[in-house]
Amino acid sequence: MPIDPDSYEPLYRQVAGDLRQRITSGALSPGQRLPAEPDLAHEYGVGIDALRDALAVLRSEGLVRTVSREGSYVREEVEPAIVRIEGSARIRVRLPTLQERKRLRLAEGMPVLVVNDGEGTRLLSAYDTEIEIS
Repeated sequence: MPIDPDSYEPLYRQVAGDLRQRITSGALSPGQRLPAEPDLAHEYGVGIDALRDALAVLRSEGLVRTVSREGSYVREEVEPAIVRIEGSARIRVRLPTLQERKRLRLAEGMPVLVVNDGEGTRLLSAYDTEIEIS
């Protein structure tokens, strides 16, 4: 998709939209490493800041993960863990701390579920968990 610099849609959103389409169509496979940021910026004809903003959007949607000093990858499909909750549990969504992110092996920008039920508090990946309330 050509990027239109005269569009009312910001450049980074246009880039994110094209990459999103390539991911959801299967043109970019789960686990596949995206080209390096300078290469992608050149491909789209945008600056590195616009490209990084586009990748941040895709990370927030759970479509890509970025590994420091390695690059960005299309996020693999993960079978969600099913968590059954009984009674009056409380569920809260928030961003994890750095330590929690490392322990849960989460990419930056991925939220967690904080489940507080009668058995204590659990921290779960919001993208990889399905909650079943009974």
